[in-house]
Amino acid sequence: RPPRSTQGVSSAASDVYKRQGINAEYMGIQRMGRRPARCYRYCKGKAYPKSRYNRGVPDSHIRMFDAGRKKARYDEFPLCVHLVSEEKEQLSSEALEAARITCNKYMMTKAGKDVYHLRIRVHPWHVIRINKMLSCAGADRLQTGMRGAFGKGCGKVARVKIGQIIMSMRCKERDHKHALEAMRRAAYKYPGRQRIVAARTHGFSSILRTDYMRLKREGNLQSYGNHMKLLSRHGPLKAYLKQIVPAQTAISQPNS
Repeated sequence: RPPRSTQGVSSAASDVYKRQGINAEYMGIQRMGRRPARCYRYCKGKAYPKSRYNRGVPDSHIRMFDAGRKKARYDEFPLCVHLVSEEKEQLSSEALEAARITCNKYMMTKAGKDVYHLRIRVHPWHVIRINKMLSCAGADRLQTGMRGAFGKGCGKVARVKIGQIIMSMRCKERDHKHALEAMRRAAYKYPGRQRIVAARTHGFSSILRTDYMRLKREGNLQSYGNHMKLLSRHGPLKAYLKQIVPAQTAISQPNS
């Protein structure tokens, strides 16, 4: 007769039961859900990335780090809004994906599909571990307690520092309020404290918006699609002329 206790166990229970020759379905044991994020919130120890020594790591839940109109030119979306972390902590890949979906859906509903470009600025490389335990009748005979408690990989998180940008969005001036509200909603998906900042730079570049028009008139900006480069006046004259002539042509003919 199967035991009365039908408490949930971790996904490693099925492997243990197979080795012991026990039918988990016959015993009426269910799988346990994932641990809450508060168990892995703080940065402890060294980084533990996936490598040839760390195998069998589950895939990250976030696969797309850009949303919206990704191929828009650098001069189409001048406004940039950042979501900045105010704590040193770990953000799970599930939280990053949830925030991306929330922000993207709000902007598509309120502003439109092709009037913004959202980018997730952190990547979940750090692997978190779990020492899978059993919580059923007779579990003390099947497990070894704290012996060999290093654990196996159960997910990926991104380590962020104080002042690090988590996600950014570039859009037009008219969608300024929608961008701030989308970031505010996305911040609820993360633990800890975040701050929403309207950047002084032009788009995703490092050039200030006050200097952008002057540099564009002088022809010192070179287009790289959705990004731009500030041409340096140092170095050989031939290399400078080779860069400045195509850059001035691209600036003067933006639609070509």
